[in-house]
Amino acid sequence: MMGDTMGTFGSSMASLFFLWATFQQMFPEHLKIAIKEFLLSTIQQLSFVQRFSDQIINFFSPYVVITFPEYEEYRFNHAFAAIDTYLGAKAIDKSHKLRASQVKESKDLVLQRDEAKVRDVYKGVNVWWELVISTDGDRTHKLTFHRRGFEIITVSYIKYVMEQGRKIQAKNKKRKLFTNNPSSNWDNTSKKSLWRHIDFEHPASFNTLAMDPKRKEEILNDLEAFRNGKDYYKKIGKAWKRGYLLYGPPGTGKSTMIASIANHLNYSIYDLELTAIQNNSELRKLLTATSSKSIIVIEDIDCSLDLTGERRKIDDDLSDKKDGEKEQNQSRVTLSGILNFIDGLWSACGQERIVIFTTNHMEKLDPALIRRGRMDMHIELSYCGFEAFKVLAKNYLDVDSHPLFGDIESLLKEIEVTPADVAERLMAKNHKVDVDGSLKDLVQSLERKKKEQRGDGENDNRKKSGLNAQLSAYPRWNKKSAIRKEPAVHLTYDIILSSVFLAAVLLTISGLFHFLLLLR
Repeated sequence: MMGDTMGTFGSSMASLFFLWATFQQMFPEHLKIAIKEFLLSTIQQLSFVQRFSDQIINFFSPYVVITFPEYEEYRFNHAFAAIDTYLGAKAIDKSHKLRASQVKESKDLVLQRDEAKVRDVYKGVNVWWELVISTDGDRTHKLTFHRRGFEIITVSYIKYVMEQGRKIQAKNKKRKLFTNNPSSNWDNTSKKSLWRHIDFEHPASFNTLAMDPKRKEEILNDLEAFRNGKDYYKKIGKAWKRGYLLYGPPGTGKSTMIASIANHLNYSIYDLELTAIQNNSELRKLLTATSSKSIIVIEDIDCSLDLTGERRKIDDDLSDKKDGEKEQNQSRVTLSGILNFIDGLWSACGQERIVIFTTNHMEKLDPALIRRGRMDMHIELSYCGFEAFKVLAKNYLDVDSHPLFGDIESLLKEIEVTPADVAERLMAKNHKVDVDGSLKDLVQSLERKKKEQRGDGENDNRKKSGLNAQLSAYPRWNKKSAIRKEPAVHLTYDIILSSVFLAAVLLTISGLFHFLLLLR
């Protein structure tokens, strides 16, 4: 009897092992993992199993899963980007689904894997990657591997994937131009709704930037010192960031300077629109959602919000205001919020960042906003000088010298004209470069501008002369301040007259007093 029982048990075990071996050979690894996960989830529903859930899972499932979400608390996960790049470039020739993209005006296509599941092998250990997309649109890379390869995967494989992904990113990096969505359109379930972007393909460079060569070299040296200053900033205990204030009249190249900096450093740009933000908390949320190696730009900051002049207290009570609904939608970002954004504790949430403000009227800005340490370098972009003109002539006409250069240099010393106005005169007409014609046109334009500015100056002088003549007709008026001023003689006469009048009044009062005493 005992022998029959043991025979039956042995036969059953042999059948079970046969089925297990068949299962191992016939089904691919991903399907086996999926079946095991299904069985485990079913077993976990049993009440007595739930008390020993971890022990049972470890016993039946030898696989480990690590997840890499794209965003964590509104902060972009750079590990996700590196993994995504690594997997997209891996074994394209063996992939069944590919994704093709083309850079603007490029003939070559960039091919990447477009599969949700990818198998990889590292030092004899099999791993499986899967891209999981939630119902809210959040993306997560899921890494699955056998427990026996835990140390290899966690210590060296993930590090290897990150390094390879970053190398590919550096090689194929595309600069992006970001702008913030209005906060009313933010979706709290999706971090992508804070910023939207396009590829940044501005061709500006420091070689074509029209400004004084010495000043240009100074800016380039400062940028290089910043880019290579990771250890230095850590040594001195400062956040690895740099602030630049670009100021000057309209048309002097502030936006072109920003594009040149981005192209030189290979940084993406975050164009921050303050009027689309409701409060300081939303401003901090946007900051934490930006990436390192980027430029945060606030253009025309003197026009963006009421951040100029003296600091003003915000009245919390809006009930007495007429336009209540309009005030509710109005931006409540304060100067204090901006200062914390660029120089407070929140400014250190990322590394290798540049903050740039632009303005046409630096004198309107609060000194606390542009002091050194916040805006570390003040760059004036002023009217076109002769050195800047020579850069423009080289860019547009491809000439280094010309007989008209002397006349142009003399005119530029006498008048104020922006590089944008000069560039417009040098621009080729009908796509045909005419050096002589363009330079003659520029000289004529500068001469007309000289007459206009001289005429305006003469009119101002005439107005001043007329005012002085009118003021001279009235000797009792000061010409400079136009404040009434009596001559010294008249002032002395008035004092004497007042004294006599006061004495007469006192004598009259005294006589009346004596008269009343006599009547008694």
